[in-house]
Amino acid sequence: MAAHLSYGRVNLNVLREAVRRELREFLDKCAGSKAIVWDEYLTGPFGLIAQYSLLKEHEVEKMFTLKGSRLPAADVKNIIFFVRPRLELMDIIAENVLSEDRRGPVRDFHILFVPRRSLLCEQRLKDLGVLGSFIHREEYSLDLIPFDGDLLSMESEGAFKECYLEGDQTSLYHAAKGLMTLQALYGTIPQIFGKGECARQVANMMIRMKREFTGSQNSIFPVFDNLLLLDRNVDLLTPLATQLTYEGLIDEIYGIQNSYVKLPPEKFAPKKQGDGGKDLPTEAKKLQLNSAEELYAEIRDKNFNAVGSVLSKKAKIISAAFEERHNAKTVGEIKQFVSQLPHMQAARGSLANHTSIAELIKDVTTSEDFFDKLTVEQEFMSGIDTDKVNNYIEDCIAQKHPLTKVLRLLCLQSVCNSGLKQKVLDYYKREILQTYGYEHILTLYNLEKAGLLKPQTGGRNNYPTIRKTLRLWMDDVNEQNPTDISYVYSGYAPLSVRLAQLLSRPGWRSIEEVLRILPGPHFEERQPLPTGLQKKRQPGENRVTLIFFLGGVTFAEIAALRFLSQLEDGGTEYVIATTKLMNGTSWIEALMEKPF
Repeated sequence: MAAHLSYGRVNLNVLREAVRRELREFLDKCAGSKAIVWDEYLTGPFGLIAQYSLLKEHEVEKMFTLKGSRLPAADVKNIIFFVRPRLELMDIIAENVLSEDRRGPVRDFHILFVPRRSLLCEQRLKDLGVLGSFIHREEYSLDLIPFDGDLLSMESEGAFKECYLEGDQTSLYHAAKGLMTLQALYGTIPQIFGKGECARQVANMMIRMKREFTGSQNSIFPVFDNLLLLDRNVDLLTPLATQLTYEGLIDEIYGIQNSYVKLPPEKFAPKKQGDGGKDLPTEAKKLQLNSAEELYAEIRDKNFNAVGSVLSKKAKIISAAFEERHNAKTVGEIKQFVSQLPHMQAARGSLANHTSIAELIKDVTTSEDFFDKLTVEQEFMSGIDTDKVNNYIEDCIAQKHPLTKVLRLLCLQSVCNSGLKQKVLDYYKREILQTYGYEHILTLYNLEKAGLLKPQTGGRNNYPTIRKTLRLWMDDVNEQNPTDISYVYSGYAPLSVRLAQLLSRPGWRSIEEVLRILPGPHFEERQPLPTGLQKKRQPGENRVTLIFFLGGVTFAEIAALRFLSQLEDGGTEYVIATTKLMNGTSWIEALMEKPF
């Protein structure tokens, strides 16, 4: 059991156990010793549901990364390929199978597609002459992976690009499948709300899938009251701004992958007297970040400016606890102190780690450039000078700052101005292509197609109307003891989360005008429940809403939703699902065309 998955209103261990059971059943089909050949991208997500110990129990003796040419030697009966359904991976698998040494012992090959089998891939294997070599060809529907007690992700890195640029709905189908799995485990969700074109498609797919499974009535008492489906392109602004929560900044600066972060090792080296800093470790320090760690659960969603005081308070409490040992006189008291030692030492280690991380972040956030960039972002978001060429962005291009940084700022300016005047846009494009190279013309085209960096059409800027109606900019933000979700960006309230907040109270009817300005339809569907399963809510009991971000979500938005869940009179607790956990940089990178 993973304890951090069961602290909330919805026990996500149930989902984790279901996917683990399916994995065990597949492994048991391949009798005898096994080696797994991994599509490297899958190792991170799989690590969240099954450790090596589980695989070992089912006779997995070796693990390899999928690479061209011959497979490494392994004295096993079965070779199992765990892969995403990608054509380029099929070519590598065929190479592996064809270069198998015929003189050695005969090994059985199997292939497990994650999350779906693909006819195209099987046809490619057939064309390459290896399809018949596979005894088991199956799919493992790992759609939604539990990351934390209130967080699920599909970790589908190309979902936004596929949906909004290529018109490919595969990831929407996987999202609908994942939601059907959740309903099979946690009961039918009585009400579905949505905003955006992709949200509409997912809801339609769910309704169609439900019709196709009419045979069996779902008799599980519903855990969720509502499902809110939100398109990422309804709120293009939020991921572009720099996140200012502790977890958000760790992700912005170092990148969190499958709940792990890699950090510069020198900050974590034990300080010894008199060794003059010799033998500093060179291997990056890898830490897992989730609510299983008490201190991290407490500080991750705070604005970074409020983290220091919590850490110093914790340090005092821990040193006071260690001082207690001098007061332990009797055998009983000493025994009690010793029994608490492991917990105290873990707390001390955790505090040391987070103090080091906070110092690393502070080095960045106190730099002049970080301040300048943040100032420009906040001016754009509060509606200042969004319609003319910005001096800071010009300087960044002239000094050849990272292209992702420049594009993030440009897209932010464009979104806060409902598109840029053609003259301004052309100037920026010309500067970028001359400085960074003409191969980036495709990237600029992608950003325009996605609606991120585009010319203003109809000559009207709708952003001020949206900003005022939804109260997206708050001047007086209390970062230490927040009273509004705008603390996660020190002034800007994430539009996506504001929509969720207004849906729960007073309802979207109050903002019809703004909903019409934002892209895509908004809708509501009811899923009828059998009479015995209708929920009678107790007085004071909160509703549980599952909010699904189609196209990705940031840690700052997650923090804002957790803040709403914890409000005394909020009335709603949120569980968050998404196609991908992301930040502005990883999002822009996914839309960039790699130069040939």
